[in-house]
Amino acid sequence: MPLQPPLSPRPVADFFTRALSSFRNSASKLQVICTAAPSPHRGGLDDGEPAALPPRVRPRTLIVLDSSFNPPTRAHLRMATSAIHALTHNQGQSPDALRLLLLLSVNNADKGAKPAAFDKRLAMMWAFARDVQHHLQTAPRNGQAGPGAEALSVDLGLATAPYFHEKSAALAESGFYSGEKNTDGVAETEQVFLVGYDTLIRIFNPKYYGPLESTGQVSTAESPPMQRALGPFFARSKLRVTMRTGDEWGGADEQTAYLQDLMQAEGLSKVGGNTDWAGRIEMVEGRKVGADIISSTYARGAAKERDSDRLDLMVTPEVRWWIEQGDLYTE
Repeated sequence: MPLQPPLSPRPVADFFTRALSSFRNSASKLQVICTAAPSPHRGGLDDGEPAALPPRVRPRTLIVLDSSFNPPTRAHLRMATSAIHALTHNQGQSPDALRLLLLLSVNNADKGAKPAAFDKRLAMMWAFARDVQHHLQTAPRNGQAGPGAEALSVDLGLATAPYFHEKSAALAESGFYSGEKNTDGVAETEQVFLVGYDTLIRIFNPKYYGPLESTGQVSTAESPPMQRALGPFFARSKLRVTMRTGDEWGGADEQTAYLQDLMQAEGLSKVGGNTDWAGRIEMVEGRKVGADIISSTYARGAAKERDSDRLDLMVTPEVRWWIEQGDLYTE
């Protein structure tokens, strides 16, 4: 069961319906629509209508989980919390110097708006944000919950840009995360995009950047289309890639080998990339060997079959509450 479900889902659901309509009628490429503030001053479901709360001090790192969230799953939870723990425990960053952005593209390059409408997904993302915060406060890490983990704010955003480099640029231009310069004197917030291995393959697929011209057709001073798109992206952003083993993408060795081959001079040059990007890409372990495969597809199947036990394995408690109260994915 969720921690503190709203007495009625209608006010929150109505907020996201209005927020989605307002964003679509605007000229914005990207907009943060609300913030799940840290407890005990959370705001939102418990304290009225959600609101966007820009940081007072410029974050050192912005973690971006960009997905279709159809629905958010425990795999998304693992991606987000493992990245936060890596920054706070391994790199010593303070949680209050981080922000997590859950980003939904309403013009996705490969996926449509079915079976759950975008406003329904936003409501589930809001519930998921609360589950992320609860997990960080309660889940043991090296025997203890993360120090100060309750200080993390989680934002929800909408984007029309379908590609990562466009979203990254829109985030930098939006000014939402500018704030006051922090004590470290960081001039610009570093973005860390959390992606699965399947998304990594799409990012380096040249079809998304335009055709490579032959040597005789292009000036030597002109960069290939992929470099023009991803060069600025990697200047401000990193990719944290979670392996997807045990399905059509192969095993861990195959996925590691793909990245190693890609980062070779000949590998990236064939698609118009730059080997300097290798240091901006990190591949991390995903599902443990023998563990259940968790995916949005399986979550939708469990909801359709009204299999509560299976759904519990796929999604976090508050997300499950929204799925069940809205009778989502049953048709």
